[in-house]
Formats: sequence, C-alpha cells, structure tokens
Amino acid sequence: YIKKLLGFREMKFEQEYRSDRNDVVTEFFVPCLSKCVEYDRCVDFLSIRNLAGIAMGFDNFTSGKAKLKMITGNRFKISDLNILTKLFNEKYTKRFDGKLIKDVKIQKIQDFINNGQIELKIAVPNSEEISNYFSERIGIFKDEKGDCVAFTGTSSSLSTHIRDFESVDVFTSWNDKSRIDRKIKDFDDLWENNTKFVEVYDFMYAEKNNLLKYTSEWVFSD
Repeated sequence: YIKKLLGFREMKFEQEYRSDRNDVVTEFFVPCLSKCVEYDRCVDFLSIRNLAGIAMGFDNFTSGKAKLKMITGNRFKISDLNILTKLFNEKYTKRFDGKLIKDVKIQKIQDFINNGQIELKIAVPNSEEISNYFSERIGIFKDEKGDCVAFTGTSSSLSTHIRDFESVDVFTSWNDKSRIDRKIKDFDDLWENNTKFVEVYDFMYAEKNNLLKYTSEWVFSD
C-alpha cells in the first residue's frame, strides 16, 4: 500500500533510455504505467496488441482511476480496424468473452472504453507541405500528485519479446518544467484540433467518414 503512494518524484529516471544499454519497456514504460493516473500518447501506428499492452500495464486502470488518451495516424491493419470499430461503437454490445487470452484482453479493453477510460482520436495531415502520414511520437505520464514525465522518440509496442532498437529521451516536471509544459500544450492542442497542418477527429467519426486507410498486412509486425 505504501508503494502505491509513491509518485514519479520518488523514482529514478535516466535522461535517455537506449536499447543497447537499457530494457526500455521494463525500466521505463512499465514503472511509469504502474504509477500514472493519465497517459497521453501520440503514435504513428496503433494495433490491438499495442493497445492491450498499454491497458494491461496500468495498475490504476482496473480500479477505474486511470485514463488513456491516444492520438494515432489513420493507417490500420484490416484485422485491427475491425476490432477497434467494434470496441468504440456504442451500438456494439456483444462481449468478446472467449477461451483465448486475446479474447480476455480485448474484453478488458472494451470494459475500459465503456467506462470512459480510453479515448482514441485520429490525426490526418491536411496540408501539401506535410506527407500523407501523421508520425509524431510523444507521450506524457501524469501521477496522482500532479507530477509529469514526458518522452519522445519511440513507437514502443510494450512487447516483452520482439522490440525495435530505439532510444527514448525523458523529461520530468521537476527538472525540466518548460519542456514538460511544451509537450502538454502540444498534445492538448492536437487533442482539441488546434494544430496547424493536421485535422484531428474522434475515431468513430473518422471511421464513419472513410478517413481511415488500410495498410498492407506485412508492413507492420505485432
């Protein structure tokens, strides 16, 4: 119980985590997820496996205290898009109960979404000056005490098996407040659709208005 009261400020953070020196997932992402009450995330590509990995890493999710706000690009594998559409469609009431571990995880995600704990938005570039895809990669963890930890530079799937070689630059609200404030403003501006060169839509609006694109199944691995 005492451990639960500890916030980010009591943790030790590196300024950078890199695959040749660190286990980025277990040394950085998992500890942050276990203590945060909100996780704001921009990522270029989202899969069901990625979403499940994040949701299962939240210690505060099952108690209803935590929230995930995610902005992603508009490319999806067909299999992932089919499931995401069911998860975020309020009219879809069938449960994903099944014997497979995957079914159990998907059902948990659906419960979190129905509880208002997971929100998903889609960013679509709308300028000739920007290429076809949204590929910003930032994240912000917030704890119960109001402290924040932000990072840039990864599309980590939180997979504990196969990972990219990557590096993560980390900033904290008590050591780098101006940088944290900028990241929070950047994310909030995106979330409220106040960012130049991109349009941001709720996931279901984007789906119903044919703004989502299928990507080749082999391009991305789970």
